[in-house]
Formats: sequence, C-alpha cells, structure tokens
Amino acid sequence: MVTSKFLNPKNDVAFRKIFGSEKHKDILIHFINDVLGLKGSEKVEKVTFLSTIQDPDIACKKESIVDVLCTDQYGKQIIVEMQVAPQEGFEKRAQYYASKAYSRQLNVGQEVGARYQDLKSVIFIAITDYIVFPEKKDYLSNHVILDSKTYQRDLKDFSFTFIELPKFKIKSIESLSTMIEKWCYFFKYASSTNEADVRKIIDSDLVIQRAYEVLNRFNWSEEELRTYEKEIKRIMDNQAVEDYMKKKARQEGRQEGRQEGRQEGRQEGRQEGRQEGRQEGRQEGRQEGRQEGRQEGEKNKAISIARAMLLKGYPMEDITLLTGLSKSDIQYIKQTLSML
Repeated sequence: MVTSKFLNPKNDVAFRKIFGSEKHKDILIHFINDVLGLKGSEKVEKVTFLSTIQDPDIACKKESIVDVLCTDQYGKQIIVEMQVAPQEGFEKRAQYYASKAYSRQLNVGQEVGARYQDLKSVIFIAITDYIVFPEKKDYLSNHVILDSKTYQRDLKDFSFTFIELPKFKIKSIESLSTMIEKWCYFFKYASSTNEADVRKIIDSDLVIQRAYEVLNRFNWSEEELRTYEKEIKRIMDNQAVEDYMKKKARQEGRQEGRQEGRQEGRQEGRQEGRQEGRQEGRQEGRQEGRQEGRQEGEKNKAISIARAMLLKGYPMEDITLLTGLSKSDIQYIKQTLSML
C-alpha cells in the first residue's frame, strides 16, 4: 500500500531526475552549497553537466558511471554519487572516480595545448545508505590532503565529503535546524513523509520544496514510473542473487566444516585413543607389576620361613600348613639345604 505520494530519492532514477537534469539545476546548486558550506565568492552559481561515463571503453559496467558529474563557474569538477548497496572499498572507488575526472581534463584538452597547471580541482560528494567509516560518529565527514607535520593543505585539488545516512539520527521534524539536516531527512524519509510534515520541513526554503515536488509520483509520466520501478526490480534481483550466493556459500561452508570436523575428529580420536591406550597400558603394567611383586615377595618370605623350619626339624605337614607352599616346593628347599 502506498503511504506517501513521494518516491524514494535514493533510487538511481529518482536521484538523477532531481540532481542530474538541466530542468532542476537550481536544486543541485543549492544542495552542493549547503553540503560544502560554500559562501560568498566560493558559492557555486552555475553548473554545466558533463558525461557521467568515466571510461567509454567499459561504459557497460556500472562501476564506470557516476550519478552526477558537473563543473561550476570556475571549472571545478563536482561528482555527486548516491550509494545504496554496501560496497567494500567504496572509499577507494571514490578516489578512483575523482582521479579519472581529474586526468580526463588533460586528455580532453590536449589538442588545444592543455597543461598540468590548467587542471581544476575535483570535489566528490557521496551519500551512502550504509556506514562507510565505522570508527567515525558524525554522519558528515570531509576529507582533504594535509601535510602530516604542519597540517597545511598544499595539495588542494581533491576533497571528499561523505554523508552516511544510518548515522543521521533525528528525534522530530521540529528539531531540523540546518539545511544539511533537512537534506539528510529528505534522503532518509521522503518516501514515507506526508504533505503536512513536508510543509513543516520546507518552511521558507523553496528549493527543498521543489525537491519534494520532483519526487511527487503524480508529476511523473507512466514511462518514467516504469523506469523507476525497473530500477527497484534490478536492485531486488541483485539482492536476491547476492542472498542466494551467501546462502549457498554458508551451506558449502557448513558442509566443508562438517567434513573437516569429521576428519579432525577422527584424527583427534586416534591420537586420543593412542594416548589413552598408552596411559591405560602404563597403569595396567604398574598394577600387574605391583601384583607380581607382592606375590613374589610373599613367596620369598614363605621360602625363608620354610628353610628356618626345616633347619629346626619341623615336620613337612606343619611347614606346608604355615607357609602355604606345596610339598614339592618344600622338598626342593630341603634338597638345596642338604647341598650346603
């Protein structure tokens, strides 16, 4: 059931419609100035859209295409990227995009004598629907190149700004106090916001109002809505494939784990069996040895008593009864005594 007439701005199709079209340039300019905190002469006054394809040779791959790429009135290149699905190494991808945009300036201008000193700075702005930097608490972070000793910014041509939406916590619409907070709320909650709440958010800011109007599903054509829904399906399909691969990997991992566990168990069992066998053998040997020792000691004692009794002339029956020796044993002892 549709709970809001506003579509999801994190959808690639909706995002490009808001921030990547000539018709809505003023929204993009407003957003860039708000996020970067640009004022006075530093403010972006106009933008020119460039091809979002970073590498024409691999344009069929999503990784070679950015969402929005433009230049301001000073020639600075600005990349604005929405990243919904978690991607390992996205911070490296951001640097790759920025370096490609930087180097392409020289490649494109070589025919008219472009020089290194003509290269313009590149600004990368990323809005992510997942946490990129777990160690950072703030949802907004700005990254530049600094001298590690003096912290001076001598290399000024690259800057990266990340907005991590999961870190943006807001208690109520009434507590929105800055434009960055309003933009974050827009990205995070627009598709579930009603018109009454939108009026509270907008207040006197007409550009924010225009951003919500662009998201109004009733301002979209049937073809645009189909494209929007195809993008949702593509994301869901990709997620389904990813979930299946993860499930399969877990199953294979469990199977391998069981096999390895059985092998290790058998190996450990054999080792433990040998150890227990040796241990039990030693214990049994000691017990048998003690038993045999006691028996031998008792027999030697009986023999000594029998000798003494024979020397004193005791009859055979008495000696047998007292020592427990057999008559043949006593007879043997008597013969050895006669040999002495």
